Amino acid sequence: MNLLKKQGFYNSITLYVGTLLGFLNLIILFQRYLQIEEIGYFSLLIAISLLYTQLSLLGFGSVITRYFPFYRSNDKKHGGFATLTFLFALIGFAIITIGFIGLKQLIIGLHQEDKGSSLLNQYYYYIIPVALFTMLFSIQETFARTTFHNIFPAFLREVFLKLSTTVGIILIGFNILNFEGFITYYVAANLFILLAITWYINKINSYKLSPIETALKSQTKSMLKYGLYSTLAGGSVALIQNLDIIFLKFFTDEKMVGIYSTFFGMALVISLPAKALNTTSYQIIAEAWKNNDLQKIAKIYHKTSVVQFLIGCLLLVGLIANWQNILILLHKPIYSSYFSVFVIIGLAFLADITGGLNGAIISFSKNYKNVMYFLISAAILCVLLNIILIPIYKLPGAAMAYLFTMIALNFAYWLYNKVKFNLQPFDSSFIKIIIISAVALTPGIFLPKIDFYILDILFRSGLVGGIFVGLVYTMKISADINEFLEQIISKIKFR
Repeated sequence: MNLLKKQGFYNSITLYVGTLLGFLNLIILFQRYLQIEEIGYFSLLIAISLLYTQLSLLGFGSVITRYFPFYRSNDKKHGGFATLTFLFALIGFAIITIGFIGLKQLIIGLHQEDKGSSLLNQYYYYIIPVALFTMLFSIQETFARTTFHNIFPAFLREVFLKLSTTVGIILIGFNILNFEGFITYYVAANLFILLAITWYINKINSYKLSPIETALKSQTKSMLKYGLYSTLAGGSVALIQNLDIIFLKFFTDEKMVGIYSTFFGMALVISLPAKALNTTSYQIIAEAWKNNDLQKIAKIYHKTSVVQFLIGCLLLVGLIANWQNILILLHKPIYSSYFSVFVIIGLAFLADITGGLNGAIISFSKNYKNVMYFLISAAILCVLLNIILIPIYKLPGAAMAYLFTMIALNFAYWLYNKVKFNLQPFDSSFIKIIIISAVALTPGIFLPKIDFYILDILFRSGLVGGIFVGLVYTMKISADINEFLEQIISKIKFR
């Protein structure tokens, strides 16, 4: 198994374990121990802290990926690269924090008549430490990723933090914590994973904090310029991912935010295979551009797109086939009126991951600035669509805004790569996958429901998954997928 497959495999395991925990939290525990409004409050707090972190980084997450390979040294000082990164990130955090504190009354005053704003007011300053810990964790995770040590950081972020959330919600269930105590507990969990990754970075000797050398100082201006573009691009991504929740709060209420964030979190599962694969693929794309190896880029572009679309379709089909069981698990009758929202969001995630590495290919090329223009345009489009669609369609309007934005953005990426680099990932395999998805979904939808819902989930998912995987293997959609399945089959036969 080559490096890409190995890293992708272990990251997939980590992400899927995290997904199971996330489902346990979101579908079982949150729905039983939190009010829908509280789920909405928590989602808003997390959304704001993520946007806070993105702006504070000043684009240095991308700076590390792009510039670090040129300054890597055996003494692990790397010319003071780590020192420079932390210095500018902390400066950025200080600037954003000043603005965040100064604008508190304006932000809280937007909806001071509703209950949600009072909770946001109560927990306002909890956002600052969460954002700080997340930012410092992100920097160290990026350094680990550049040296292909990304499995443990992914475990901390995707598994441990979610497991900590599980424990926190259970403590609420036993009346040991109230909601405020849970928020404090969540802040502490973020601090713990920061300390854990700091220990890990020291153990693998990824970098040493040292004085910034002259050669690196001379490149500071170009790094800051690249970081600025990355900040605008990354900030636009954060806006696109969180605008729907924020606008829902403005145009509706926290209950609608809670419902939407629940369905959004469920649909997020569809994007996880892309996360696992792209964690390593991004670094390979950066190295390929360094060597101007377009053939290598074209190969990985096609492979990742096919695999991500294939797995994404399997997950979406499986979830839609189990829609009745999902509503039972969600426990609250109100969700049944809005399941179409989940389908729309799921299609949005599928459209996004189908593009594969389209955005990364541009980001790591000399034309990286264009990504910023694409993303800013997409963010503006997303704002306009939310303003137009949410007042008319409420929850489905927010979902449609996200879907249309993802389609437009990925089409723009695809067209640019096709025209500029003559790169595009699509072939007849994608049509075959769509047909396979339709064939697998049909019995999943029309199969009579078994009264015991757990048995129904197992049987329905097994039937849909078996048909899907069987057709994918028989039709040889992906050599990598077939190789993976054959390895599993051979191990089973050996046992």
